[in-house]
Amino acid sequence: MRVLATFPDVRRIAVLRGGGLGDVLFCVPALYALHAAYPDAQITLLSGPSGVLLPGRLPFEVRLEALPSVPGGYDRPAPEPAEEFFARMTAEDLDLAVQLHGGGRNSNAFLLRLGARHTVGTATPDAARLERVIPYIYYQHEMMRGLEVAGFAGAHPVVLEPELRATAEDCRKAQPWLGGDRPVVAVHPSATDPRRRWPATSFASVAARLADRGAQVLVVGDASERELADEVVAAAASDHVRSLAGELDLATLCGVLASARLLIGNDSGPRHLAQALGTPTVSVYWCGNVINAGPLGRADHRVHISWRTTCPVCGADQTQTGWTAPRCEHDVSFVADVESDAVLADAEELLA
Repeated sequence: MRVLATFPDVRRIAVLRGGGLGDVLFCVPALYALHAAYPDAQITLLSGPSGVLLPGRLPFEVRLEALPSVPGGYDRPAPEPAEEFFARMTAEDLDLAVQLHGGGRNSNAFLLRLGARHTVGTATPDAARLERVIPYIYYQHEMMRGLEVAGFAGAHPVVLEPELRATAEDCRKAQPWLGGDRPVVAVHPSATDPRRRWPATSFASVAARLADRGAQVLVVGDASERELADEVVAAAASDHVRSLAGELDLATLCGVLASARLLIGNDSGPRHLAQALGTPTVSVYWCGNVINAGPLGRADHRVHISWRTTCPVCGADQTQTGWTAPRCEHDVSFVADVESDAVLADAEELLA
């Protein structure tokens, strides 16, 4: 990985990374690297609501600024108008702005409006040019992509994957949900893209068998995932499998995941969060997503991969979806063929 010279006299750094929980976690190794390269600089993360996860859970200070509603920023209602946001940020006289938010078609123009002395990021051929640019190639691991960008800012890798620490408040808030002497196994059956979701019946089968072997299984998720979580609980039909979906704020979720012995899930934010907090995981991935977002190690993190490349309904090739080809309209699971017995075997091995 190429590491260029550091920029001189850097005291204020802005890092752009919006998106969901997993997206924010992907930028964490780059934040570690930037902090090590510029230890006296203030790092400001420009992010959506999921960015609230990082302040206080890293071994260095990161300030959070909420993105405005503009192309390349956050596409939902924001706390202030875009012009006010840019006026505030340009007044800070940023020394370095780092773009970790996609290929730059929108985000590079956004970054340039911050008025930083130096800019670094990725770029597709049609994106605005920054001072130092790495070509955006879709199939690259997101953490490695972030570290490569940080390298162009003069920053050597410190960690390869996200590392967070649960706060004392996280652990305190989680305690009411963790009672009993059974080891806790968390299950997250959802994912933003329905095609990444392993069937609820498969999760239920594994959950029920782990409960029979002495585990307390907690199905986690947000309020929009209650129905799916309830489906898993109903199919498991065990007193030791229950749903916490919609019951936990982010801090409590951190505490629960940090206390769990294992998380079983899809390629999703809670899976990435569990790993960042040091909890082993067993996860189900579509083959394309493993390239971009799979765990790097296998001692504590097991991956079960579906090698399907075409839509089960229409047969359309989906390997370039979101990059050079349109997505088909079907929201069926691309990972249903992963066997529950294989997932259970890895779960039992990690628990042992």
